[in-house]
Amino acid sequence: MNGNVSPEPFRIRSLTVSVYLPTFLFAVGQGAVIPVMPLYAIELGASPAFAGFLVALRGIGTMAFDIPAGIMVSRLGERWTMLIATAVLFIVAVGIALAPHPLVLAPLVFVMGCTWAIWMLARLSYATDVSPLDQRGRVLSLIGGSNRIGNFAGPFLGAALAAVIGTDAAFYLQALLALAAALLIFAVVRETGAETAPAATAHPVLGVLRDHAGIFATAGLASLAIQVLRSSRQAVIPLWGDRIGLDAAQVSVIFGLSSALDMTLFYPVGIVMDRWGRKFAGVPCLLFMALGMLLVPLSGSYLTLLLASLLVSFGNGLGSGINMTLGSDFSPAAGRGEFLGAWRLVTDLGTAGGPLLVSAIIGVGSLAAASVVTGGIGLAGAAVLAFLVPEPLRRHRAAATAPGTAPGA
Repeated sequence: MNGNVSPEPFRIRSLTVSVYLPTFLFAVGQGAVIPVMPLYAIELGASPAFAGFLVALRGIGTMAFDIPAGIMVSRLGERWTMLIATAVLFIVAVGIALAPHPLVLAPLVFVMGCTWAIWMLARLSYATDVSPLDQRGRVLSLIGGSNRIGNFAGPFLGAALAAVIGTDAAFYLQALLALAAALLIFAVVRETGAETAPAATAHPVLGVLRDHAGIFATAGLASLAIQVLRSSRQAVIPLWGDRIGLDAAQVSVIFGLSSALDMTLFYPVGIVMDRWGRKFAGVPCLLFMALGMLLVPLSGSYLTLLLASLLVSFGNGLGSGINMTLGSDFSPAAGRGEFLGAWRLVTDLGTAGGPLLVSAIIGVGSLAAASVVTGGIGLAGAAVLAFLVPEPLRRHRAAATAPGTAPGA
């Protein structure tokens, strides 16, 4: 015996308590409060316009803090960054529940968006550090699945609490779930050590962007297209349902069935990404979503709109975790936090820009044109991903087998 001990092989289930359960808790809390946020503001005396502004303000907070969140990860480490995010969210949620006036909500909702950016960035960086490349697709698709299931369950819990106790109860639920997530992270998560050296804490964001401009101009654009499609469908499909005479209940059923299909695909997609490559999930994701959006203006009944929506959701399900995986694969070991912060900003711009694009096209054209344009963006994104983006899995495997070289992160 030489005393050497082989390291334990990585097992995905080892992340259950450190990553997946906190992700689920965080998502349930977010899902519980997002639908009731404008109603709560109106209860406090806000106008409908101000209530709508609060919904947008959360997204603005997320985008505003994407890059600062990456810097936090580099300087404080993933564990402490996640703890800060969950602790601040607890304080913010309690503050919203106790708010005496709607104007008090604005800064609190903005900070809530900031905590979401911090949490997602730190969680992605941690998962990237601890997961080997050949299992990373499954690791990150499971994160995406945990998030989707939590966001699906959250509104039902929030609605039940609002009906039985009051609208503010949803925010107390969010606070309790954030506290539970913080306790899990404190007890289980340990720093990976990937960015703890003093020299590794100073990576100018502009320098990171310059060094990886080609990746942002290709893979970043494909990820942007995915987010534009994801957010645009949430505006186009209900509006088209109204156009063809469907009521709110019918549109809700369409969204519910589509979400159920979406949530069934995340683990098989992770297997596809790890066995055959990221493009085998990303390109079909964009193609199916684009095709569904192109078919929406051709639908004239409940059934045909449902089928088009299911096609979009099938494509979205094929992309479960794809943006996180691409960002993780292309992120450098040095400056990972800053890279992922910029990557998150690109995808968040797509999330915010999709509905704005739809609104602008409707203003100068028509709803049908908006659906066709977003479908065209999906087709363009699929072409970019298929022909201009190097397959990360193949690139890393080639680097790993090349003599005298080490694979990138």
